[in-house]
Amino acid sequence: MSLSGIGRRAAARAHVGQHVMIRKSPRMQHRAIFGLAGWFAVSFAAAAIGAAASIHAESFYGQLARPSWAPPASVFGPVWTILYALMAMAAWLVWRAGGFAAHRVALSLFAGQLVLNALWSWLFFAWHRGGAAFADIVVLWALIVATVVCFWRIRPFAGALLVPYLLWVSFALALNHAVWQLNPQILGGSDAPRSTPAAIVAKCAAQQVAADTNRNGHDDEYLLV
Repeated sequence: MSLSGIGRRAAARAHVGQHVMIRKSPRMQHRAIFGLAGWFAVSFAAAAIGAAASIHAESFYGQLARPSWAPPASVFGPVWTILYALMAMAAWLVWRAGGFAAHRVALSLFAGQLVLNALWSWLFFAWHRGGAAFADIVVLWALIVATVVCFWRIRPFAGALLVPYLLWVSFALALNHAVWQLNPQILGGSDAPRSTPAAIVAKCAAQQVAADTNRNGHDDEYLLV
């Protein structure tokens, strides 16, 4: 076969390949768009679940004793909106790099940190459990670090998109601990009494002993009279 024949066959194959790419392109574009919308839906669904517990968060936050470096309540809404958008974009980039099956660990870590993120609002704002909220955010921070590392290995830009989120949660972790310790009666601080079942039983037993002692004392008085 002559060189000209080889060249014509190569050109024909390239031409066919271009047509295949053109035919697949709209489908791939639609899949990418739906995927982006899906990851935005997942991220902002977690935001909505957390927001449901934060309806009165601004007034509750205003009643708490806070450190001097605590930001005003009006800052949190805009910051979290931006962070959730960045999270969605990061997850979408990783998903586009091979799908969920190819990056199951990374995307599972991402989903896990979303769950803990939403749970934190309920623990802190709805149930006023400062210690549980702090434990939650510590685990959340660790999951975010793991997610950033996994995302970075797949798509460095996706990992970079999560860095502001990691920095903000690091700040929130310190703020959670400070506010918890400054408000032991409201958030169940380390010095606040614990209303555990064992504590309730012990309290009831002590009250019963005190009542029996008082009754025996009165009986002794009647005997003396």
